[in-house]
Amino acid sequence: MATEALKLTDVDTYYGDSHVLHGVGFALEEKRVLALLGRNGAGKTTCISSIMGFLAPRNGEITLFGTPIGGLAPEAISKLGIGLVPQGRRIFPSLSVRENLIIARQREKESEKPWTYDRILDLFPSLAERSRQLAGLLSGGEQQMLAIGRALIGNPRVLLLDEPSEGLAPLIVAEVARTIKQLKDGGQSIVLVEQNSGLALDVADQVVIFNTGRCVFTGPVDEVRNNDDLIAKHLGVFHAH
Repeated sequence: MATEALKLTDVDTYYGDSHVLHGVGFALEEKRVLALLGRNGAGKTTCISSIMGFLAPRNGEITLFGTPIGGLAPEAISKLGIGLVPQGRRIFPSLSVRENLIIARQREKESEKPWTYDRILDLFPSLAERSRQLAGLLSGGEQQMLAIGRALIGNPRVLLLDEPSEGLAPLIVAEVARTIKQLKDGGQSIVLVEQNSGLALDVADQVVIFNTGRCVFTGPVDEVRNNDDLIAKHLGVFHAH
């Protein structure tokens, strides 16, 4: 039986009086990639914010390897082992590449094969060449790699990737996809929020589709890949096979 790394059960989240997530439920299996898909405003980033503790769910339960985390502070959730690569990257532009990575280190002792500074640079050789450069001077693709590296060096048990391909050139998007596959092959459990459905369907094992704050589809990636009606209805794109 597969271990559930992250599980949401009947989660309701509000922005003030506005009810944004309605009874959301899904489970990410350990060492798998689960893609959250949906149009802009469908509730995907709100879902990530609820998992990360930026927004406390009013109802429902969120568990990390069976431990309830719903409503905890973001710092506590991070320490328990959830890493976030936020939308828009949000690196520290006035710090060097090395400094961006070093300040994020945690949980090394608890990991079987911990992410260290050197291991991050092995994963992203272009960052190794620029370790002393200010992060604000990196290209968009390099900043994205740095944001992923910064999340990994915290040695997360579950990694949340929020729109990692946004604003990147196609060649760099392919590199992001390769990186996600590499992490999955290494046993990293990942939740991927992605507007680029081609990329998401290429790397994911499971798919959850959001529409107006509700999960309208949950299932294996193959069921989405071959269902143009589902894709057209909820994602507004026609996906060529």
